[in-house]
Amino acid sequence: GLFVWHLKSTGIRQIPCQFVHLCRVANDRLITFQYFNFLKRMYVTQYNKDLSQRAKPKSDSVASPFRELQQLDQEKKVIHKIRPISPVHQPLSETSSRNELREIKSAAETEDSGPPVRAESKEDRQWKEMKLRLDDLPGILARLSKIKLTALVVSTASAGFAMAPVPFDLTCFLLASLGTGLASCAANSINQFFEVPFDSNMNRTKNRPLVRGQISPLLSVCFAASCGVPGIALLTLGVNPLTGALGAFNIFLYTCCYTPMKRMSIANTWVGAVVGAIPPVMGWTAATGSLDAGALLLGGILYSWQFPHFNALSWGLREDYSRGGYCMMSVTHPGLCRRVALRHCLALIGLSTVAPVLDITTWTFPVISLPINLYISYLGFRFYRDADRSSSRKLFFCSLWHLPMLLLVMFTCKKSLLEKEDKGDLLGGNHGRAMEITLP
Repeated sequence: GLFVWHLKSTGIRQIPCQFVHLCRVANDRLITFQYFNFLKRMYVTQYNKDLSQRAKPKSDSVASPFRELQQLDQEKKVIHKIRPISPVHQPLSETSSRNELREIKSAAETEDSGPPVRAESKEDRQWKEMKLRLDDLPGILARLSKIKLTALVVSTASAGFAMAPVPFDLTCFLLASLGTGLASCAANSINQFFEVPFDSNMNRTKNRPLVRGQISPLLSVCFAASCGVPGIALLTLGVNPLTGALGAFNIFLYTCCYTPMKRMSIANTWVGAVVGAIPPVMGWTAATGSLDAGALLLGGILYSWQFPHFNALSWGLREDYSRGGYCMMSVTHPGLCRRVALRHCLALIGLSTVAPVLDITTWTFPVISLPINLYISYLGFRFYRDADRSSSRKLFFCSLWHLPMLLLVMFTCKKSLLEKEDKGDLLGGNHGRAMEITLP
């Protein structure tokens, strides 16, 4: 009994100490929220691997260099497989093996460069907003006005002014050249405005400013008006009304007759030749103020020159013209296209012979111009006989230097004013003597 009483007394005394110890142990082993999440993650990763977080596969650019080297080695092994050579082809030279290696390398390069090319093609197909910059505006307007064709028009008008049998007037020459150039810019701009849906189907014209959307149609029409109105005003008020009327008529003929006829009839070529023949006539009328036989002769030379020039050019562009819907001789009447080119090459010889008859040049002009006229006629005959791209290209490039050479020779052989005045005085003197003889 004493032993039991001793245990009870000691147990009652130790109860407070045991309670405090139990609280301390509980605090040390308390399961907190962070510890619970840690246990949860451990449970998920150990007993349920399907629900574990998986890392994303690394891209090729971040792949280790060892793996890249292994992949390149595998690709090279696949690409550089060489077919077994049969004993019949064993004595081939080393050049054939080098060619095969080059082909294999080119194939590898094309395969390596395949994806970026496709990416570029996709980007090109996407629509992009075209923004007009002031720095690009002069170049866009130059292409809108066909600056090279305008330069040719101004040069032919200058040749007509220089061939006129009057003293040279620099102010009148500058005004006539400027007015002719502005009128040509206006006509070319209106022509491109009307032909946007057709130019988009042709490789030669698909990069024009209006087709690509580099300039708005309203701005192109405003540019044409700002060139055409001052140009005709300069020719009419600064030169003479006849030259201004010819300039306005040429704009009308080019925009309202030639442009729509290109999709209707092959007669557009003859109408276009008239348009190209008017500028030298304008130069002559600007200097003299009258429409003489010399002006008609210069217009006839330009008229005939345009047929070998344009027919040879259109022969190499038959596919483009057919896609664009243009009715050209080279597309619908190829035989007539070649015959007309040859005829007008021969006509240049006859027109050069008429010049001294009309008292415009001396008789040395037909002799000096005969070699270049015979050469372009020979190329026209080859174009008529062969009817291929090579002959048409040669005829076209010959026409580019033939016209300036012919006009230069014509200017050097021009009759001076002194000769004409002396001839006029002689005719007047003979007439006076005849009157004196008849008088009693």
